[in-house]
Amino acid sequence: MNQISFRRARETDLPAIIALLADDELGRQREDTSHPLADCYKSAFKALDADPNQFLAVVTEDEVVVGTLQLSFIPGLSRKGAWRGQIEAVRIAADRRGGGLGRQMFEWAIAECRARGCNLVQLTTDRDRLDAHRFYEQLGFSASHIGYKLAL
Repeated sequence: MNQISFRRARETDLPAIIALLADDELGRQREDTSHPLADCYKSAFKALDADPNQFLAVVTEDEVVVGTLQLSFIPGLSRKGAWRGQIEAVRIAADRRGGGLGRQMFEWAIAECRARGCNLVQLTTDRDRLDAHRFYEQLGFSASHIGYKLAL
C-alpha cells in the first residue's frame, strides 16, 4: 500500500505544485509551467513560507507530490473575534482523482483549522467547476455566499 502524507511545501516542490495548478482548462490559461520556473512563483513561495498565517501544503504518495492546497488563517472581529480557515488552490493529480484523496485532503485541512482555533472554514471555487461544487457540498460545505473578484 502506498504511503500518503501531508506536509508543508518546500521550494523544491514548486515545479510539481505549478504543474498541478496548470492541470485543467482554467489553470492552463493562467499558469506558466516553463522551465526554469518563473521568478514570480519563487517570490510568492517565499512570502507564503514567511507568513505564519499561511500554510502551503503538499500531499505526497511515496514521496511524490500528488496534491496541494493552501490554508490561510484569517483573524477577524466578526463572529466574536473568530478565526477563519480559508482553503484555496486545491488540486489533485489527474491520475489520483476519484479515489478518496480529496476527502483525505479536506479532512486533514479541516483538522488543521480546528487545531489553529478556527471557528469557520471557507473556500471559493470557480463557478465553472461543477464537479468541485458537488464534492464540497458532499463534505458539508454550503454555498451560502456570493463571491466577487476584481482583476488588477
